Amino acid sequence: MLSMTQPTLSPAQVWSKRAFVGLLYFISFYLVFTIYLQGEILFALLALVVVTSGIYIFSNQKTYRWRYLYPGVAAIGIFVVFPLLCTVVIAFTNYSGTNQLSYEQVLKQLQSQRYSAGEKFDFKLFDAGNGQYQLAFSHPTSQKNYLSEPLAVENLAGDVTVKESESLPTSAVVPLKVITQNRTKLQGITVELPTGESLSMSGLRQFAELKPRYQFDESKQELTNMESGKTYRPNDDIGFFQLVDAQGNFVGERLEPGYTVVTGWQNFVKIVTDKGVQGPFIKIFIWTVTFAFLTVIFTTLLGMIFASLVQWEPLKGKATYRLLLILPYAVPGFISILVFKGLFNQSFGEINLILNNLFGIRPEWFNDPTLAKIMLLIVNTWLGYPYIMIVCMGFLKAIPQDLYEASAIDGATVWQNFTRITMPLLIKPLMPLMIASFAFNFNNFVLIQLLTVGGPNMVGTTTPAGHTDLLVSYTYRIAFEGSGTQDFGLAAAISVIIFLLVSALALFQIRLTKLSNE
Repeated sequence: MLSMTQPTLSPAQVWSKRAFVGLLYFISFYLVFTIYLQGEILFALLALVVVTSGIYIFSNQKTYRWRYLYPGVAAIGIFVVFPLLCTVVIAFTNYSGTNQLSYEQVLKQLQSQRYSAGEKFDFKLFDAGNGQYQLAFSHPTSQKNYLSEPLAVENLAGDVTVKESESLPTSAVVPLKVITQNRTKLQGITVELPTGESLSMSGLRQFAELKPRYQFDESKQELTNMESGKTYRPNDDIGFFQLVDAQGNFVGERLEPGYTVVTGWQNFVKIVTDKGVQGPFIKIFIWTVTFAFLTVIFTTLLGMIFASLVQWEPLKGKATYRLLLILPYAVPGFISILVFKGLFNQSFGEINLILNNLFGIRPEWFNDPTLAKIMLLIVNTWLGYPYIMIVCMGFLKAIPQDLYEASAIDGATVWQNFTRITMPLLIKPLMPLMIASFAFNFNNFVLIQLLTVGGPNMVGTTTPAGHTDLLVSYTYRIAFEGSGTQDFGLAAAISVIIFLLVSALALFQIRLTKLSNE
């Protein structure tokens, strides 16, 4: 028999391999450290685990078998586990549209602000020819003029010295468009006057002496506004620098942007205690469960009935009916939803035109909460029944025909055959599919977003919420459509609750499938 042992490496090859692996580890640690310095701790941790474990597995003979599993495991970690962990972490913070930065980043941004501390000088930019410009400044009170040497655009940086001039150049003043195009470079220069003053750009046509607006005392952890004299301290309860009085108490005014802080269970408590969140959350939760449950009932019942009809022997043209009934499944869902949105239009929709001609009514499908929910159930049933029908058509083949023959001898009707033979024998194999359908419709974001956008909106809520919102669309609106701020922390807390509910459904489905197999 042939030997399957690995070839022996020479000492030079061993040390070359070790040096190469060491270089890979060095590069990976450098990248991780760079990400960490940007304040992205979670991303740095993810990169550290994925990259270092990958290098170890692919460089070690003892972990050879894991090389085939590693790509899949890494993909699960990156695209499933990591987003889940990020969502859980965000749920315990005040992360929002106004609290996205770290404490250090907020402090640096506040300290970078400037204010005009002296008189303003009128600014003009003259074309000196050959791609060069001269900066001219005029004092509005003393009528003194200051002029720089001709400078190229690429030299508009750092300190620029100007001299007093009796008159301004006769060359053409460049249009405002040129100043706007070079605004970033002009903002980066510091103009030194003969009097010792330093000017910076305060407007497109003005320069002024700019000083730092805020000065930070690290020992007292105080931020002082040099323009107004007000004092601010970091309030870690809300994640903002907030105004303090003489006794050091926070008195209301706060500086934006804010920084991210850990708030513990505050977002989860807010869901339960805040009336502006609790009310819509409970209503939306009840509607979400009702919507998913009724959708499963309607699609399953309709799918069973249509499957039984197209399998009925006396029916002629079964192939045509089967094709027409499966057709909604072949059309992309978003197209069907948009078509129904036009059909249910109150003024021009075909459904209201028919109802108006027959009964003289024009229902407000998108303005009335009850009618909007009925419309959603109608559209979702239309989208969902073809799949159930296809599955039931296969299950019907497994039902013994002897049962129907025996029921015919007893004089059973078609409806009795359906309710006492067909339906009971189809429910059991359909149960895992029904649970999966419930979980899918529990998070049916596309239907809500394309058809009603959650509307009609609820009144008196502190978060954007609609009568037809599901929990998933409600979460989306809190995160991206909030008035004034986008509350990612609260949205993440609701997402965690949704995850737990769907996970419980998945475990129930697995348990039910196991019991069915046994």
